[in-house]
Amino acid sequence: MENNKTISVILPIKTARSADFEDFFDRCIKSIKNQGETVSELVIVYCDDSLLETHINSYDFDGLNVKFEVWKDEPNFANQVNKGVEISTSDWVSLIEFDDEYSNIWFKNSQKYMDIYKDIEAFLPIVVDVNDKGVFVGFTNEATFAANFTQELGYLTNETLQMYQNFQIAGMVIKKETFLEFGKFKSNIKLTFGYEFFLRMTHASVKFLTIPKIGYKHMNLREGSIFWNYKNGDNRLSEDEAKFWIEAAKKEYFYTAQRDIKYEPQEI
Repeated sequence: MENNKTISVILPIKTARSADFEDFFDRCIKSIKNQGETVSELVIVYCDDSLLETHINSYDFDGLNVKFEVWKDEPNFANQVNKGVEISTSDWVSLIEFDDEYSNIWFKNSQKYMDIYKDIEAFLPIVVDVNDKGVFVGFTNEATFAANFTQELGYLTNETLQMYQNFQIAGMVIKKETFLEFGKFKSNIKLTFGYEFFLRMTHASVKFLTIPKIGYKHMNLREGSIFWNYKNGDNRLSEDEAKFWIEAAKKEYFYTAQRDIKYEPQEI
């Protein structure tokens, strides 16, 4: 397997104290191992939590090349992913969440497209969204093939993103150099940091192509997840704040560097 086409998988984890963590984690790791030689390494960036560390240290990764990084700062999904990419060793990287799974040949399909589309810097899968019971709720990234959203079927463009926001960063396979060069994820943007990332990258003419095959299964709004907390948990956002972060993404993507930005509730 050519080293420049193998993929480093980045797995950020906040806690093992969520329901069914062990089962989710096991299925996630098995889906990574099922990618075979296309995976060069798994980089786990996990928060400094005793239960989580115990589970990771006792888990049998069965020959998978794993790099561990303890995250000692405040838990932050975007920053943990950024750190994982920084310390990865492959030319290509991919992000997975612990309650998600890759389809068995997603990376093989990605590598085939790398050979054909040499100017493409990031590949997106068709994502199957399921609820916490595993029941199908919809697809994501399929909108890149909708004629009313794009003139180039399969390509994610800035124009498409101005009309439609629901695209998934998890499962994406992207050149490490590209991810780092254009500023990584912005950790100070709540809710819409993935949307801002796509806007910023496409504005910089980075080419994203959706491969028309199911490559990733995403658990949608699992209790305790980052987006569940924004909608239902202790960090629940008001409708006004949710709109603020959407508009913030549309303004901040012009800047590679992260700027100070903060939501200020409007006085009634």
